[in-house]
Amino acid sequence: MAFSKAAKESNVNHPTFATPYSQVALPRFKMPERSTPKETAYQIISDELMLDGNPRLNLASFVTTWMEPECDKLVMAGATKNYNRCVNMIAHMFHAPLKDSEAATGVATLGSSEAMMLAGLAFKRKWQNKRKAQGKPYDKPNMVTGANVHVCWDKFARYFEVEMKEVKLKEGYYVMDPAKAVEMVDENTICVAAILGSTLNGEFEDVKRLNDLLMKKNKKTGWDTPIHVDAASGGFVAPFIYPELEWDFRLPLVKSINVSGSKYGLVYAGVGWAIWRTKEDLPEELIFRINYLGSDQPTFTLNFSKGSSTIIAQYYQLIRLGVEGYRNVMVNCRENAKMLKEGLIKMGRFNVASKDDGVPLVAFSLKDSSHYDEFKVVAKLRPFGWIVPAYTMPADAQHVTVMRIVIRKEFTRTLALRLLQDIHNALLGLDANAKAFSSAKKASVTNEEVVTTTTKRVTITKMNCIC
Repeated sequence: MAFSKAAKESNVNHPTFATPYSQVALPRFKMPERSTPKETAYQIISDELMLDGNPRLNLASFVTTWMEPECDKLVMAGATKNYNRCVNMIAHMFHAPLKDSEAATGVATLGSSEAMMLAGLAFKRKWQNKRKAQGKPYDKPNMVTGANVHVCWDKFARYFEVEMKEVKLKEGYYVMDPAKAVEMVDENTICVAAILGSTLNGEFEDVKRLNDLLMKKNKKTGWDTPIHVDAASGGFVAPFIYPELEWDFRLPLVKSINVSGSKYGLVYAGVGWAIWRTKEDLPEELIFRINYLGSDQPTFTLNFSKGSSTIIAQYYQLIRLGVEGYRNVMVNCRENAKMLKEGLIKMGRFNVASKDDGVPLVAFSLKDSSHYDEFKVVAKLRPFGWIVPAYTMPADAQHVTVMRIVIRKEFTRTLALRLLQDIHNALLGLDANAKAFSSAKKASVTNEEVVTTTTKRVTITKMNCIC
């Protein structure tokens, strides 16, 4: 894989403030096209943090601003500061229809699950307001999804009293069928949720087809049912290696998107993003405004206080890697996933349930599970140090069990080759155990037959004696 020019230059020992990167202002609201050397990215952010107010002197907040130095070393230096430029960068990445000087509408959250719930809450409130204005009942909202959605959607439905109408799966087709989803839409549907990167097999759902079918139904019925895209896993993948794929705000019915910075956003756990198409798509009544921290601040989150170390980490990654850097990472992950898939297929023992185009992961199952199942395989891998999940598919494909390997940035080609060897060895061990068990079972059956035959002979002899 070819390395970028910027990546090569970062290995040269240039003084930070004598590089071309320090002489050009970085974009504030869009990702730079080129990567930035890590030293320069760090210094630029560090310098900007100097311009913020001193948290120790902020007498407006109840939030702790001092910890012992030993603890302080364990978190990033910006844990008490806020950064919101990421919202604009991500919104542009998702093709939000923004003018040059227009700010994007979005929030940073504790994770993508909170981001999804905020988007769902906005859909529910908009639907209720419209129904009230029309003088129609507004007490039975529903949402249409596939049975492959993350459990956070079930949480949302239960916590916020929204009926979940799920499109069932079938063997060989493990994502939501757009046509069946649109059929389930009615006047009480607050939105249809599509998944860009299914948790089960990494597959992208066909958001473009969903949009087209739903537009036809809306035109026929007079409804305006919108689409939300849960891009928790794929939101930082598709823009870089599938740029022509239409799934985001380029589609008119897509009104909001959630994405996880903690997955392929390449940041430690603790940050998610909810982005709306326009500010009109987020009901103003859900936004709280406060001024007791020194200025007017809008807030729309389920919690209030949140350390911003992960937000700064996200900002660092966006300007450090830029478009080319993220693209290089995702291409590398995709190629490692393909290599792993090819290695599994060569073993001749597995069916692959994941697709080449999607989140870089490999989901696979045993062709023959008569002697041992997928749960036994992953248990056998554990002594090698690998933690691989095995799980059953949702209805109506619950009879299918798969194993899943997620390819992250740090999963190298060397590790992939090692994993393939360990899977091979695990299968050999399970085969030996199955063969030994089968032999023991046959021996047990043979012994039982001998005992039975002997018993019959003794009985017959006794009967003859009696006669």
